[in-house]
Amino acid sequence: MTLALARDEQRDDDTRREEARRLRAKIRSGEHHGLTTGLAPGMVQLNLAIFPKAWADDFQRFCELNPKPCPLVSMTLPGDPVFPSDIGEGLDVRTDAPRYLVFRDGKLANEVTDLTDLWQDDFVAFGMGCSYSFEEALVEGGLSLRHIEQGTKVPLYVSNIETEPAGPFRGPTILSMRPFLPEDAIRAIEVTARYPRVHGTPLHFGNPAMVGIEDISNPYSGSPPVIHQNEVPVFWACGVTPQIIVEHAKPPICITHKPGHMLITDRLNTELAG
Repeated sequence: MTLALARDEQRDDDTRREEARRLRAKIRSGEHHGLTTGLAPGMVQLNLAIFPKAWADDFQRFCELNPKPCPLVSMTLPGDPVFPSDIGEGLDVRTDAPRYLVFRDGKLANEVTDLTDLWQDDFVAFGMGCSYSFEEALVEGGLSLRHIEQGTKVPLYVSNIETEPAGPFRGPTILSMRPFLPEDAIRAIEVTARYPRVHGTPLHFGNPAMVGIEDISNPYSGSPPVIHQNEVPVFWACGVTPQIIVEHAKPPICITHKPGHMLITDRLNTELAG
């Protein structure tokens, strides 16, 4: 690489980081409460889960035991709402995601756009890798993603693949599905293998019934898929898994991002490539 090319790439990276910070400022000020899909290109977006300290150690262990659905990228200190600076400049978990879901005793109780009034001095926030990072790599590799082309949410399914339990946390893995022709599915597996910190390789491809999905046209969340002739469904572990795990564990309070409304960082997707 020439020095001039390296300088151009550094300028591009600096521009991406600045765009991410501007978008985060809009979210913090209340100007943007919508989806973050397709926004802040090149930047890592995180799944979010927040627990009281009494539950946080078990959840950290759960992430360590289940790196496919819960690839832990960063976490805060108890009571500190700001993530370490290597993730984002002043990244405040109370204000910097567009929408949050509040669970009480395992049940969805509320949806909010700001956590300032709900914040507790024993909260610990966990930021986990998101499929947006590997999707960008797939598109750059010349692969088409149906849900992006159609402007819909990726379909999610409750599988029969059980997570490894940690304390009260246990339950099924949520899978996201993207259809490909067989040769493209092989390429997709090769690309996502480079991103173990954002779900990595698929957990399954082919017959959905083998992972407990009886009706692929009826997802747990997201839009019903359009699967063309000769395409095979390919299933990745999904960062929405903690939301169904919380339903089983029933902590007194847990806060997550609303699916598709992610926490935008200052990290480049390429920095999470293996």
